[in-house]
Amino acid sequence: MTARDISVPVTPPPSEDVRSAEAGPCEPGPGGPGGRPPVSSMEVTDRERLLSGTHHDPHALLGAHPVAEGVIVRALRPFAESVAVALPDGLRMLLDSEGDGLFSGVLPLDAVPEYTLVVRYAGGVELEVEDPYRFLPALGELDLHLVREGRHEQLWRALGAEPMEHQGVAGTRFTVWAPNAQGVRVAGDFTFWDGTQFPMRSLGAAGVWELFLPGVGEGARYKFEITSRNGDRFLKADPMARRAEVPPDTASVVTTSHYEWNDARWLAHRGDTPVHEAPFSVYEVHLASWRPGLTYRQLADELPAYVNDLGFTHVELMPVAEHPFGGSWGYQVTGFYAPTSRLGTPDDFKYLVDALHRAGIGVIMDWVPAHFPKDDWALGRFDGEPLYEPGDDRRAEHPDWGTYEFDYSRVEVRNFLVANAVYWCEEFHIDGLRVDAVASMLYLDYSRDSGQWTPNVFGGREDLDAMAFLQEMNATLYRRVPGIVTIAEESTAWNGVTRPTTDGGLGFGLKWNMGWMHDSLEYIKHEPVHRKYHHDEMTFSMVYAYSENYVLPISHDEVVHGKQALVSKMPGDWWQQRANHRAYLGFMWAHPGKQLLFMGQEFAQGAEWSEAHGPDWKLLDPAYGAEADHRGVRDLVRELNRQYRAAGALWERDTEPAGFAWVAGDAAEDNVFAFLRFGTDGVPLLAVSNFSPVVRHEYRLGVPDDVPAWHEVLNTDALCFGGGGVANSDPVKPDALAWHGRATSIRATLPPLSTIWLRPA
Repeated sequence: MTARDISVPVTPPPSEDVRSAEAGPCEPGPGGPGGRPPVSSMEVTDRERLLSGTHHDPHALLGAHPVAEGVIVRALRPFAESVAVALPDGLRMLLDSEGDGLFSGVLPLDAVPEYTLVVRYAGGVELEVEDPYRFLPALGELDLHLVREGRHEQLWRALGAEPMEHQGVAGTRFTVWAPNAQGVRVAGDFTFWDGTQFPMRSLGAAGVWELFLPGVGEGARYKFEITSRNGDRFLKADPMARRAEVPPDTASVVTTSHYEWNDARWLAHRGDTPVHEAPFSVYEVHLASWRPGLTYRQLADELPAYVNDLGFTHVELMPVAEHPFGGSWGYQVTGFYAPTSRLGTPDDFKYLVDALHRAGIGVIMDWVPAHFPKDDWALGRFDGEPLYEPGDDRRAEHPDWGTYEFDYSRVEVRNFLVANAVYWCEEFHIDGLRVDAVASMLYLDYSRDSGQWTPNVFGGREDLDAMAFLQEMNATLYRRVPGIVTIAEESTAWNGVTRPTTDGGLGFGLKWNMGWMHDSLEYIKHEPVHRKYHHDEMTFSMVYAYSENYVLPISHDEVVHGKQALVSKMPGDWWQQRANHRAYLGFMWAHPGKQLLFMGQEFAQGAEWSEAHGPDWKLLDPAYGAEADHRGVRDLVRELNRQYRAAGALWERDTEPAGFAWVAGDAAEDNVFAFLRFGTDGVPLLAVSNFSPVVRHEYRLGVPDDVPAWHEVLNTDALCFGGGGVANSDPVKPDALAWHGRATSIRATLPPLSTIWLRPA
């Protein structure tokens, strides 16, 4: 019998037997057309497992397979009225119905042919489709080996939804890690969210499930339908999804990038100078509220110009990764590989990063590997059992945020996070990661009482697995992506946060100086008359300033939840509050360490930040009548950044004790702080802060004896910044009078509630 002999109409007359007359006997089944037995039946247990979504190898049952009688083709098409096999020469064979959406038939051929399926539904709707179960696995053995070992540094290329051409056919490869699942199926808008039609196959010990779906492409929405070991069935978003629906919808979206980058020059030179030896002034931005309603592409038209005008070297963006609740500010992540879709597509986000780079601005993003939320459609108990979180509930529960912690002892979980860090830097050209809540990762007893935690193998409180993860993440990232920086938000005295991993450190490039932030804000909120009793709160930071590579942060955390905006923390009337605000920023920019300032603080916004409305931009509108009040502060920030970049003394030796020297660190009665900063060329900058509300005339300060005159280059009390205009208008020349342990000294005028910077004339 030839292939042409098996050609039949798609809908045959009831009396017509479309099977090959030479077909062999088959086991009894639910019956084909006219009540006759089907061509072939599978074992009852296989059938039950296939239909219930718990079969580990559906490809062994579905698709085309050689048998003694020829080639058996079996398809699972729920709700179909009929299914036929279409051969390349136009011939078709109608398959028998086995019930429950199963159709099968034997082709009297010697080898498995190229074929498609013609599926007819109610109302005469007929579709010709590729059979997913005729395709070999689309994931290689090396990928599986690396996944199992926890060493796949580009994990997103192996797991998730990857549009591709496979065996000459366009479609999408779906892969997911679910080692405890009985079975996994793909459900999506292309199946009306019923997973029955597309069970996935297990690829063995790696715990990975795979299915190539021809014809499914970009824009398709999907989830994984997982059956747990105890038989529970539920839908989960893809942990590796590179795009998600706009919340509150929660499906993953098939995507691929078509973006062409234009930042090659930026990438080539961003690592020319190590970050701790370079100017680094960061503007922290909550993307969704900076200008509410703007998309990524609209932000690209405004944000780079604004940041560039103010002179910041970098932006730090929050939130970026997808999260279901906007009020979490992006710190409860459900889509670790997907930029939040609230503002556009992944390519739109790349456009924003590209625009910032082309404006000469580096991009830091907040990264949250410390915990994840418990939403039942996301990572929590992903395959029915603890997977990304530890199995011990005491360790899994994060006591502060009602979330799960990651299981850093599991190599696949560490791989998920390490590869995620690489993903943002390689795929989105991110220049650095600010790692959130590092302290909560490092300590087993973090926010836990006695009996709620178990010591490590040495009897200590340190989480050795979390430590190993952070070291692996930093080492991998710095090796793969030259020029990037990682920044730890770490609030304890953990030793070696920014020490290289080769020397036993955690390997971060920079660390937020939470001690400086807390102490300096405590000092500045006091009335000037009381500040002399808190003088050491401003000087103590220099005791440990060189123990790590520090960033001085005034972040979003300091201007919400009743903490007040920065200017509102200051004592006194409105003029004094603004003067204190300006003096504090001048002190901050001169202090050893890099700077970070949250949006709105650059123009002395008085109200606390809210993600619902963002900065009060109206305060900068001349029509509002507050031009000198708020624009003056913004002009100061611009000048601070300009002078900062121009003075290598303020950043070249940030991590060297020889780059700093006190002039007056003990003038508590005067509320005065004076210190010198030195560049690599030895040229000094003198910074003097007067945190009292009185002018100090002829204030004597010891200075180096090799400077013939000093010129005031910055004064936070200048009229143009909204100050009173008290200044050192002429060069200040030294006297041969020893002071502050130096052979020469100067007499300078210190404006009230101000900071001045002087440089050699």
